[in-house]
Amino acid sequence: MSLTVRPATPADAPAVCALLNAVDLAEIGRHETDLHSVEADLAHADVDLARDTWLVSDGTVLVGYGVIYSDSGQGDIGVDHYVLPGRSDAAVLLLELIEARAAEKASGSGAERAVLHLHLNAAPTVDTALLTARGWSTVRRHQIMTRPLSASADLPPTPPAGPALTLRDCRDEADRRLAHALVEETFADHFDHHARTYEQWLDDVDGARLDWSLVWIASLDGEGDVAVMLSRDDREAMGWIRNLGVRRPARGRGIAGHLLRHAFAVYAARGRDTIGLGVDTANESRALALYEAHGMALHYAIDTWEVTRPAAAAAATRTP
Repeated sequence: MSLTVRPATPADAPAVCALLNAVDLAEIGRHETDLHSVEADLAHADVDLARDTWLVSDGTVLVGYGVIYSDSGQGDIGVDHYVLPGRSDAAVLLLELIEARAAEKASGSGAERAVLHLHLNAAPTVDTALLTARGWSTVRRHQIMTRPLSASADLPPTPPAGPALTLRDCRDEADRRLAHALVEETFADHFDHHARTYEQWLDDVDGARLDWSLVWIASLDGEGDVAVMLSRDDREAMGWIRNLGVRRPARGRGIAGHLLRHAFAVYAARGRDTIGLGVDTANESRALALYEAHGMALHYAIDTWEVTRPAAAAAATRTP
């Protein structure tokens, strides 16, 4: 039976979630995709569902899903690409559609080229030879790390020695804006980070559903706000730390470790038995070593694949 393709709609979220969990099962041995995460992706302000999403079906069976989004509007294109095991036909079709649309999207933003970044499990369901044949290559590796929690062992930590360190949550709008500013500052030099307005950031973190009592700003006496941690408790599989950033002048003073232990205690008290996060293994702040020192271990690895394509209109309008 021939493959059919159509754009996704919000009503497709359950089917897409089921596909992603089938991929999870094949790659990591368990389901870890939540429906609300898929719903948030399909509602993202940067995604034009009619042009930036694709559902690939074989008869009535959904076998592939793709979506692209732009973080900067300067030709840098994020990509999600999922196919069931053994479906190279769907994988290639999605790659062709994604690359063509990315070139078009880059042209629309006035960029001369599209730089596509695709995050794949290090042992993915897709045959990576299909990617290398099209010029894709790996440029970065991230680790998803987890740690078991115990309400009896993970107790509220004592702040590090030195100026008084206090934490406050971000239930107030003013503190949410400060959290955004701290994330932007502390992640500015990170791989593939693009500056976002407050409104764009809220969309990225699904702020309407976020429990802001689980987002903390750390302040040092005499120095003001120096660090931020954004966590969330809406994943079925585990508690999740999305961002942990410390301003450069305050690094190396135990603040990141204190925020980690604070999160461990909070989530253990909420009844969670596991907490997780993702980390760039080449992070210049040595975050991987910090997490390992606090008992976090590899759950699975993710590779970032990259390819560059000329912007469609730019290539078409170059004349002697």
